Amino acid sequence: MISPSTLFVVPGRAIADLLSKSHANVIGVVRDTYLAHGAAQTINPDSYFLRFDDKPEARIIALPAALKGDRAVSGIKWIASYPSNIRVNLQRASATLILNDYETGYPIAFLEASQISAARTAASAVLGAEVLGNGKHAKRLAVVGAGVIARTIIEYFHANSWSVESLVVHDLNQTDASHLARAAEPLCASAVVAASLDEALQGASHVVFATTAVQPYIHNSSWLTPRQIILNISLRDLAPEILIGSTNIFDDVEHCMKASTSPHLAEQLTGNRDFVAGTLADVISGNLDIDDDKPIIFSPFGLGVLDVALGHYLLERACLHKLACPIEGFFPDTARW
Repeated sequence: MISPSTLFVVPGRAIADLLSKSHANVIGVVRDTYLAHGAAQTINPDSYFLRFDDKPEARIIALPAALKGDRAVSGIKWIASYPSNIRVNLQRASATLILNDYETGYPIAFLEASQISAARTAASAVLGAEVLGNGKHAKRLAVVGAGVIARTIIEYFHANSWSVESLVVHDLNQTDASHLARAAEPLCASAVVAASLDEALQGASHVVFATTAVQPYIHNSSWLTPRQIILNISLRDLAPEILIGSTNIFDDVEHCMKASTSPHLAEQLTGNRDFVAGTLADVISGNLDIDDDKPIIFSPFGLGVLDVALGHYLLERACLHKLACPIEGFFPDTARW
């Protein structure tokens, strides 16, 4: 146990350095955490939203969580999402993560977490694509939304040795789409920008939705085909009718059924959850066979326990490589008497 009088700070540069060398390990942490969550070895309550009456598009979200077992740790991610930031070339999201000792509750670390959040999201997407598609090959990968999350997902596809024959990017901002297409060249030399959503989705074997959409805008089910892998990362792009006609896999079913996500809208439309097949942990553990006669949609709400588990892994690596900054005496007196 780390001394409760010491708090470690792990800054963004250290996080970036550690993540750049840890793609496979990050995917492993995400996989193990999904399995722990499926085995009820986590505590992952609802997220809490701070919203603003004068900035309705903005929000700051608190994601508390804990991981039990041999690597027990608890913590909370505090992540701000301000879509208007991109107008002045600021990243949409910024985040911090506080980790707490599982036994005493004392804070042990404070980490820059926007990169942790992006990495666990990307690792989750790439893991889902591999598990649900039974391999690391995409004939045509369509990426809708050209932001940091999409860029990180492409990075993880590349680091995880995926073979992609062709890649197409679509974004309402053509400049951003062009930037992402160039960033994707190490993964696929034929990365191009699609002028329309129809052009991007037609014939895609794999689709990544990573937008800031607040309500569904895709209603044409003809764009989706059997065995197509759809990574529904932004959760609000697809009309509920599309989910009803697909095989739906989640990171956590209950968490996805809220906040007007596409799965939540599908539940409201049908009055049931018959469209739910199961979770990714079910598939990984061999407890669920995939119906590939339909499009396969993976909808990860983004569990806070992934941030806590990955943050804990990075804290250990940062301490090992002396990249964490200790603040001695953060709590000046921890004894009762």
